[in-house]
Amino acid sequence: MNKNRLTFYILIAMVLGVIAGYIVHQTATPNVLQLFAQNIKLLGTIFIRLVKTIIAPLVFSTLVVGIAKLGNLKTVGRVGGKAMLWFISASITSLLLGMLLVNYFKPGSYIDLAQADNAGLRDLMGKTTEFSLQKFVEHVVPSSAIDSMATNEILQIVVFSIFFGIATASLGEAAQPVIRTLDALSKIILKIVNYVMNFAPFGVFGTLAAVVAEKGLGIFTFYIIYFAYFVLGILLLWIVLSLAGWIILKSRMKELFQRIGNPLLIAISTTSSEAVFPKLTDELEKFGCKSEIVSFILPLGYSFNLDGSMMYMTFASLAIAQAYGISMPIGTQLTMLLVLMLTSKGIAGVPRASLIVVLATCAMFKIPPEGVALILPIDHFCDMLRTGTNVLGNALATSAVSKWEGALKKNTQLSS
Repeated sequence: MNKNRLTFYILIAMVLGVIAGYIVHQTATPNVLQLFAQNIKLLGTIFIRLVKTIIAPLVFSTLVVGIAKLGNLKTVGRVGGKAMLWFISASITSLLLGMLLVNYFKPGSYIDLAQADNAGLRDLMGKTTEFSLQKFVEHVVPSSAIDSMATNEILQIVVFSIFFGIATASLGEAAQPVIRTLDALSKIILKIVNYVMNFAPFGVFGTLAAVVAEKGLGIFTFYIIYFAYFVLGILLLWIVLSLAGWIILKSRMKELFQRIGNPLLIAISTTSSEAVFPKLTDELEKFGCKSEIVSFILPLGYSFNLDGSMMYMTFASLAIAQAYGISMPIGTQLTMLLVLMLTSKGIAGVPRASLIVVLATCAMFKIPPEGVALILPIDHFCDMLRTGTNVLGNALATSAVSKWEGALKKNTQLSS
């Protein structure tokens, strides 16, 4: 009942946010409009920051406990290998689907060059660095576990937690006090999640009201075709992922969708995968996934299995090239896909993180990076869909690995 009530409140908040933003966009002066958007956006900022405060300790505690409870390095390797098989297959599928759609429909040719959001581009440019092997290694390998947690570098936290978990498991009985402490910590944090989620409708309202107030609904006039083709791509990707899930989970796919419906709605409306990480952990365990598997696979998925973001990065990069009339041979496009496989790993589950990767990729392949400004006006709505897809992909990956390991329990009560 509480879950259904929260979902209802979030849906109401989405509608009210769009209405409030549109009214302000139509009636307010530019100064008032800017002030409104800046202040109302704080509701979304507060919600995201509340969630982000618990991400690092939750990832660390659950991942360490999950690895320690798996028992030994052989089991960790087997489970991790199955997870990576899913992650790599899903990533390649997502990237290729984005490439095929752009080459067939050519959505970039419909982009209006006059609609560029140059102010937003300058903000992104400040966060972008040129890709290199050294930068990639520095992004993956932590120099300080404390600093990684302070800055919410999920991939670095995962790397440290894996080492910590393996070392803990190797100590056997001597490490049991640490495991029990971290297990209790994860339960405390999940309890905090229930409190934080009550603020979700306010965050959703503030986020959507700010976007619509600034951009208005008129942005769809120029971008409806671009957005429509992306929606088609997301729909096809959901079908592919769901089909793969059905092959593995059979009739339990319906129950899985019922379980993750609330996290999906929050992820889509806030455009943040991180916002639902704790809730998704809880729902997957209620679905029947073994807690050790969830604790191990889900944090890995947040770094290695971002299906919606992967598809969008090829879609957006090639669409920008089309907007500028730049011809890209298939060989070059495939090279871009390989680069994106590397540069996308570990990107934060926060709004516009995918665009930062797109910006760096455009610069690398001699596509005008200022072209990213062309897709910024519609990006919030694209981000809603790719974030929801990321959540779906990770829920399926965790459930699939649980089934492969024979660690998926029978149906539990959905009312729990």
